[in-house]
Amino acid sequence: MTNTIKHVLSPLARQTLQDDELTRPVAGRRPIRLLPWLQVVKIGGRVMDRGAAAILPLVEELRKLLPEHRLLILTGAGIRARHIFSVGLDLGLPVGSLAPLAASEAGQNGHILAAMLAPEDVSYVEHPTIADRLPIHLAAARALVGSAYPPYHHHEFPGSRIPPHRADTGAFLLADALGAAGLTIVEDVDGVYTADPKGPDAGQAQFLAETSAADLAKLEGPLPLDRALFEVMATARQLERVQVVNGLVPGRLTAALRGEHVGTIIRTGLSA
Repeated sequence: MTNTIKHVLSPLARQTLQDDELTRPVAGRRPIRLLPWLQVVKIGGRVMDRGAAAILPLVEELRKLLPEHRLLILTGAGIRARHIFSVGLDLGLPVGSLAPLAASEAGQNGHILAAMLAPEDVSYVEHPTIADRLPIHLAAARALVGSAYPPYHHHEFPGSRIPPHRADTGAFLLADALGAAGLTIVEDVDGVYTADPKGPDAGQAQFLAETSAADLAKLEGPLPLDRALFEVMATARQLERVQVVNGLVPGRLTAALRGEHVGTIIRTGLSA
């Protein structure tokens, strides 16, 4: 019996993983698409806040889309999360404690949406199921519902008092990691404007039919999307674009999933 050390040949042997030049030969290629047939749809919390008048027509539209697409429907947090932030900040809670509290509201919206789609065998699943068993569930049903909030929770970055990685960012990270066919963000506005179309500067707001994450990152003032989204879009590995559409207008989501330009198209860093 002889004890010998067995070496595993690897391009990364004896190299630091922090050196981009050394890791580029093995990390420079585009990853495989795990679920290239999947369409990811993120429903904004402000749409859910509007109640039956907004939710019921959207549910009916999603129901009609099921024979045409396999969907991962992700929900964001709405006005209740803003109340949580207000109370939490007043109490002095750290950002890592605010993140899971707001994420719980996104999950509540997901449960509501899944309950409305239950007759079509659609159910709500938690993050571990999405990460580990999503293909199995989508083999049994045409769609699943989950929370769009990334599960950073107490690992959330401390650079901001409000959690920077919210539902838009979480939906993009998931869609890009899965290599999905596309990501459609459903909000209560027609798309992205240069200013808040419902705010005091509404008269100066210009609609952006097409733009890039890099250009949006330079805009000042309120936007309907998380600013952290533009940072992660700059390093996209799979998705070349995202479309933001108005979920209050019947047919917009259907058209977007069929490849039509009916909102704001945001190009990622991959297409630059």
